[in-house]
Amino acid sequence: MDRAQHTEQGAGAEQAGVPDEPPAPPHTPAAAGGENPPLGPPAPDDESSTGGAGGSDKADGVAEATKPPSRRWRRLTLAVVLTLLLPLLAAESALRLNYTGDPKKGTYTRNRDAIWLGHAWVDGRKTDADVTALADRLKTTGIRDLYVHAGPLEHNGTLPKSAYSKATWLIKTLHGRAPRLRVQAWLGDVLATEGPTGMRLERPATRAAVVASTREILAAGFDGVHFDLEPLHSGDRDYLTLLDSLRSVTRAHHALLSVAAHQIDPLPGFHAFWGTVAGHPKWWSQRFFGQVARRVDQIAVMSYDTMQPLQSLYGGYVAQQTSLALEVTPPSTDLLMGLPFYHENRFGHWNHAETVPAAVRGVRLGLSRTDADRARFGVALYVDFAATEADWRAYRDGWVR
Repeated sequence: MDRAQHTEQGAGAEQAGVPDEPPAPPHTPAAAGGENPPLGPPAPDDESSTGGAGGSDKADGVAEATKPPSRRWRRLTLAVVLTLLLPLLAAESALRLNYTGDPKKGTYTRNRDAIWLGHAWVDGRKTDADVTALADRLKTTGIRDLYVHAGPLEHNGTLPKSAYSKATWLIKTLHGRAPRLRVQAWLGDVLATEGPTGMRLERPATRAAVVASTREILAAGFDGVHFDLEPLHSGDRDYLTLLDSLRSVTRAHHALLSVAAHQIDPLPGFHAFWGTVAGHPKWWSQRFFGQVARRVDQIAVMSYDTMQPLQSLYGGYVAQQTSLALEVTPPSTDLLMGLPFYHENRFGHWNHAETVPAAVRGVRLGLSRTDADRARFGVALYVDFAATEADWRAYRDGWVR
């Protein structure tokens, strides 16, 4: 799933006064399909029935028109099927193997975790009692950063102050209840990378407006700004230029610059292949991920909506993503892996497979194998208004301890 659509459908509905609810199912990327039915027995070799070299032309024509498909075509069909299925089966087997073994001791929270919070926290629907309850819940967790939805940005990069009218109240109240928490403004928009409408980062005026909006929202008292712009294609130089400009602003305000990141190619160059096949690249190259990570203070991988049908495969996928991200994220940047605190069943996200326990185990395995002692590391929970008590319990039992 691309969470920009969650933002547009979930958080956008909140602004209109709709209670916090899990967002409607977004896009449905292609998943691994089922196998073809078994092929029937091969047709007999009818070469002798054509009359051979001494047969008549008429007999040859009749036999050619009525004989079943040749072995050659059946073998070609089988070869095509195997060519498509074998790489998929090999990749899925590798993910299953990646889920085996035991995480190293000590691969638990570093008290640098985060959670995405819905728009209701800044538009007047939440009360002092809600803030107190939130602060009390977070006391027993490793959560330090709150990404509070304060947008979305307009397509031209501007942000009306009415979108976050109660932000100052929320920040002051939370800082009073839980001084260790940092409150960041979660800003996002749909990019015009795969359709005619949306934000166009290639326009300098749009990027300048995003920077100006960032200055304005930091003036409201936020401890940082968290950007989620989707669908963001790998190698987007305009995005990197925007991050360079934003970094100057956040540093001047002694604030954090944080981003939500796409998953990394599970196979080299896979984003290019998927872009050609599905028209939606979805993944980033590992190199581009590293370029983004070096420009920010925090990077949170949206490690859900993976198209994996089983918990073991999903957990193995998260372990792989954790390792790939650790390899290119500098030690000075906080790396967070996303946990699915929402429940949907659709093509691309299977609720029985993408579970918090599987994600946590995958994160711990990837951390154990790649950089078990890394300090600037955590998980990010998506999203508060769709979470269940079982999600919170699995996070505490598996990661917080």
